Amino acid sequence: MLPKEPNEPSSPRSQERWAQLRFSVVGVLLAAPPGRGELKTELQKLAGRRWRHPIRGEWVWFGRSTIERWYYAARREKMDPVKALQRKIRSDHGQQPKVPGAMMEYLRQQYRLHPSWSYRLHVDNLVSAAKREPGLGRCPSYACLVRFMKKHGLMKRPRRGPAHSPGARRAEARFEEREVRSYESEYVNALWHSDFHHGSRRVLLEDGRWAYPILLGTLDDCSRLCCHAQWYLSEGAEEFDHGLSQAFQKRSVPRALMTDNGSAMVAAETQEGLGRLGISWDNTLPFSPFQNGKKEVWWAQVEGRLLPMLEGVSDLTLKQLNEATQAWVEMEYNRKVHSELGESPLERYLRVKDVGRPCPSSEELLLAFTAEVCRTQRRSDGTITIEGVRFEVPSRYGHFAQISVRFASWDLSRVHLCDPKTGQVHCRLFPLDKHKNASGERAARTGPLGLAEPPAAPGGMAPLLQELIARYAATGLPPAYLPKDEVFMPKPNL
Repeated sequence: MLPKEPNEPSSPRSQERWAQLRFSVVGVLLAAPPGRGELKTELQKLAGRRWRHPIRGEWVWFGRSTIERWYYAARREKMDPVKALQRKIRSDHGQQPKVPGAMMEYLRQQYRLHPSWSYRLHVDNLVSAAKREPGLGRCPSYACLVRFMKKHGLMKRPRRGPAHSPGARRAEARFEEREVRSYESEYVNALWHSDFHHGSRRVLLEDGRWAYPILLGTLDDCSRLCCHAQWYLSEGAEEFDHGLSQAFQKRSVPRALMTDNGSAMVAAETQEGLGRLGISWDNTLPFSPFQNGKKEVWWAQVEGRLLPMLEGVSDLTLKQLNEATQAWVEMEYNRKVHSELGESPLERYLRVKDVGRPCPSSEELLLAFTAEVCRTQRRSDGTITIEGVRFEVPSRYGHFAQISVRFASWDLSRVHLCDPKTGQVHCRLFPLDKHKNASGERAARTGPLGLAEPPAAPGGMAPLLQELIARYAATGLPPAYLPKDEVFMPKPNL
């Protein structure tokens, strides 16, 4: 057998490399056993040859007695002679007697309290504790302690939120109890990811100010297709619903949407809008950004490819940035072969089964992303108050004590009255116009309060009172009062 080159190891484990080398040395004796009295001569010939070291790759020689021991060990093993030639694993393999048991437990407890510390910081604090507490034992070397920590999974982890935050502590406990695994939806438009990203490139506004824009990006989980991306100057619910509606109109309405717990995502307009559109909202757990890792990878591409190509534009505007972003997303990112998928996001989006639904009209989308609240109607003038603005209620709904309305807090020009049970929109409400009402013109009432003619004047005694008088007379009792003659007495002159 020809010796291998130094950079061509036959196995990743040193035990198997040594076993294969030893078998290559004695293999010729096993294939053609020497005759009686010839074994010593053949062993001497093999001892005179040189062989490649299985680890370092240099030329080495082996003694005759060593080769003889290998030969008999391989000949005794009938099933797997190569395994018989492997180096034996030490009996204390995996153990670290240099690290006392008390010190192991102290180091584990210290790691539970401070998982974000570096190895050096852990070791320095352990050395200081060992000086203060002799019961921990003698502190071993830095390399020994690092090997112990790596072996037991005590590796440095990034801090998940503030050190004393209850949410961060729960995130740490959850990370310790539950494993983290990559995932991917089986169908297109089954799950979308959407989030905001603070860009590192400034834009020049029309009023002469510089501002850092914020990018809203939406990705399909299965295909990694960018459904829509747009830069804004803030990250409120208005911007989120505006960008999300465009993604629906470009692609389809997905089955589920995953976001973080930002204020724009948990706003009433967003939550109720997703519910009306039949979209399941999946939120990431606090201080667990790895659950939305596909978006984090996409941000790196935006910062690494898109924004560097705009470095030469000194007076970049928000409009220019959005136009460049749309061109980069549609012409490069969506059409470039994805390293993990083996095809472009657009090709996979068109190839895999689509479970999305058709997008409703723009008017229906605007109406969907609204919050539904209840207001008390003023009986005096038939108005309600929303965000400090009074709105007129049509007279046909004047008998409602409570009025259910739907509106977006950023657009009070579109307020709708809806059914409190079914949510069906009945009509649109408009703000109170006092100047118009000052003209004196009044529309006729409609609905339950609208009367065809004025009510007639009441005549006679009420039926109930007549019944009570008859029942009292039937008892035969005299009237329970003493009548007094009313005599007119003129007033005296003072």
